[in-house]
Amino acid sequence: MSSFRHAGTVLTDHRFAVPLDHGDPGGARIEVFAREVVAADKAERADLPWLLFLQGGPGNGAPRPVGRESWLDRALDDYRVLLLDQRGTGRSTPAHRRSLARIGDAAAQARYLAHFRADSIVLDAELIRRELAGGAPWSVLGQSFGGFCATTYLSFAPEGLREVFIAGGLPGLTATADDVYRATYPRVAAKNREHHARYPGDAALAARIADRLRDHDVRLPNGTRLTVPAFQSLGLALGAGAGGHRLHYLLEDAFEDGLDGPELTDTFLAQVERRLSLTAAPLYALLHEAIYAQGRGSATRWAAGRIRGEFPEFDPDERPLSFTGEMIYPWMFEHDPSLRPLRETADLLAERDSWPMLYDPARLRGNDVPVAAAVYHDDMYVDHGLSMETAATIRGLRAWVTNEYEHDGLRAGGRHVLDRLIALVRGTA
Repeated sequence: MSSFRHAGTVLTDHRFAVPLDHGDPGGARIEVFAREVVAADKAERADLPWLLFLQGGPGNGAPRPVGRESWLDRALDDYRVLLLDQRGTGRSTPAHRRSLARIGDAAAQARYLAHFRADSIVLDAELIRRELAGGAPWSVLGQSFGGFCATTYLSFAPEGLREVFIAGGLPGLTATADDVYRATYPRVAAKNREHHARYPGDAALAARIADRLRDHDVRLPNGTRLTVPAFQSLGLALGAGAGGHRLHYLLEDAFEDGLDGPELTDTFLAQVERRLSLTAAPLYALLHEAIYAQGRGSATRWAAGRIRGEFPEFDPDERPLSFTGEMIYPWMFEHDPSLRPLRETADLLAERDSWPMLYDPARLRGNDVPVAAAVYHDDMYVDHGLSMETAATIRGLRAWVTNEYEHDGLRAGGRHVLDRLIALVRGTA
């Protein structure tokens, strides 16, 4: 355990050994990393309650804050915060192409990764809580997929919870991956229309880029061919507050005059490569659809790609070209060099036909843990309708429905979003 200081904060690193499979506590073990953050003027307070932060993803490490930035500024007023690198992410035991190769063949890797969903993350958190908090319940803040994990926590270990705050992360309790994409593709289409209304020239520019990619062998700096479907996937940015503006600035720098006419700029291609790469978060690609799978017969079978066929406006040859959103497609495991060795593993996970349950609707209906959730009405990633069904199921949950923020509202809103959620739980809002 080591500590260091930033302006106004004291940060302490923790490492925990946990079972790979919580059903086999005497079996293989992995390491989970977490970073404690406390306000400098409260560092010696033993009575300061804990707030566990569960990051969005799946597959993303916790934030690396500098001082009291964003939502953390509000949290440190009241809590000692624990930033958890969920298993397989950040400084926890890694799960990427090199580490997974040491596990064994694709079948062994798929069996291993089946233990990296919300159910295992919650059981990790419970072990950590008992060690750090002395068994006392703690508060949990879940952003996006972290909210999915918090809902799993409420389902299976509510005794460990003092209160729960969820931002843009109320999952459909019984929704399949097919259900999720049938709900979200129309929302992505709406975000495309909004973007082109704000930036009328971008439709023609995107079409020019797509035509160039279709008719020419355009290579990213890493040597991978840039295809039209890969270009379309840049629409992931449309779900963030400033994402549409960043997409526009990317497109406006796309072309320059070359020896044989207009050609795509190195600046554009370098930025595209950076945005498309999942080298730093391979679990995002490997487990993204699996976070919706529950019970027998729950194989996702590349749901985003299958359901896309029901929405012809996303065809690569359609004009205006429609960008896609938070979807993972099989071609990504060929396009991204860091994912290519994991293609067979990804296929096996997509065909896995029996997954543990993640939510217990009956227990949630009897919930007695105070819960507040920010539901972003226009959220492109987490469907508002599914979220509201869940909000109505969880007994006592207070929902704040707003279109003031996009999916990244917790980060973009600074203190405001968390402050509102805390007020809802405490009954002052």
